[in-house]
Amino acid sequence: VQLQASGGGLVQAGGSLRLSCAASGLTLSGYSMGWFRQAPGKERELVAGINWSGRGTYYAESVKGRFTVSRDNAKNTVYLQMNSLKPEDTAVYYCAADLATAVDIRTRAYDYWGQGTQVTVSS
Repeated sequence: VQLQASGGGLVQAGGSLRLSCAASGLTLSGYSMGWFRQAPGKERELVAGINWSGRGTYYAESVKGRFTVSRDNAKNTVYLQMNSLKPEDTAVYYCAADLATAVDIRTRAYDYWGQGTQVTVSS
């Protein structure tokens, strides 16, 4: 089982990035998915999540209106569109899969994790 996160990079404040999380050895349609981030010296936090059907989403207050999570179960991939990026969005971003019908904000709820992709936003 592998979750492969990609799409990170260096972007100026106000810019956009689209992260992708592709799964192998795992059918994501049965999982709710979360995008977490961890900045140096800080705890890992859930920034966005989408339930197994795609009809339910969660966003942290800090990213509401700027980030959009989506999924394409036919491609076994989940996305995080990040717009209007700010320097405080700088972190390593991880995707994670939870065998549950609803998004869980707790890190320990997730069964599988991707390796992380670095997002750096310059001011």
